[in-house]
Amino acid sequence: MDDLSPPTPDVLVARLGDLAQAALPLWDLPPGCTTRLINLSENATFLVEAPDGGRTVLRVHRLGYHSRAAIQSELDWMAALYRDAGVITPQAIPGRDGALIQRMATPDLSQPRHMVLFHFIEGYEPSEDDDLIEPFERLGAVSARLHQHAMGWHRPPGFERLVWDDDSILGPNPLWGDWRRAVGMDAAAVALLERQAAVIRRRLARFGRARDRYTLIHADIRLANLLIVDDSTRVIDFDDSGFGWLLYDVATALSFFEHSPKVPDLVDAWLRGYRTVRALPADDEAEIPTFIMLRRMALLAWSGTHAETELAQSLGPAYTRGSCDLAEDYLRRFG
Repeated sequence: MDDLSPPTPDVLVARLGDLAQAALPLWDLPPGCTTRLINLSENATFLVEAPDGGRTVLRVHRLGYHSRAAIQSELDWMAALYRDAGVITPQAIPGRDGALIQRMATPDLSQPRHMVLFHFIEGYEPSEDDDLIEPFERLGAVSARLHQHAMGWHRPPGFERLVWDDDSILGPNPLWGDWRRAVGMDAAAVALLERQAAVIRRRLARFGRARDRYTLIHADIRLANLLIVDDSTRVIDFDDSGFGWLLYDVATALSFFEHSPKVPDLVDAWLRGYRTVRALPADDEAEIPTFIMLRRMALLAWSGTHAETELAQSLGPAYTRGSCDLAEDYLRRFG
């Protein structure tokens, strides 16, 4: 069967669930483990529960999104952060053959999928209904720790990750697809957002890619990927990590609610946290609105090419309309 275009999202989820269960013997897990889908986005993520209560997390990779080398590079950075910077990140569990990355197919998923099993990390995810000032200070501080580590880390040979720049988001071959395919897009919206895209690209060309502005980043460091235990802040889901501007990370912290009136206060909180670890020049801070809109354009594209996910379905045409409102404001200020 062709698993690239499943008849319905439910069918895809069922097939991935069958694969996850069938793959468990690749690791030294106790008999009787069960799997339960906990997230479907670029990858399918399953909670693996053992009869004795032990838990691990199995990630089944989306076809064509990352090469094996890119997945290994992600695991290398996560291990280095844990080992060298004291940042608690998920650590991969070797399979019975000693490899961190396993590969398997099933009759309904004829193309083999890469898979990684991780130790389970305890912690709670801050809710968007809570007071977010303190969580955003945490986000800023831990983002600075990641940036500081990335700028001093000697990456292993063959290191390979995605690139998150204006070309990979707004160019002819975007990573997440063409933003023009977002739900509710019409000719007027396309014209407006194309004007914005041109301004973004001009400003980023002037901003440049100096080493203290552009390096390896998490690229999805938001509340959903933060786990808190007392004073400890843990970071998960490095699947989108790659090369980009440092301030793209503050934009990712605001993903899907860039239009909220709370954004200025949340950005201030993020900056306060960041500056407890690492200096950030005022000239860099002034460009944050550009990175917020670059991220918004990336998410527009994502919503159009990930229609099988609950999140994309929940956004609908309102996200496109909201993007146009934000674009008009951005162009008034910078266009």
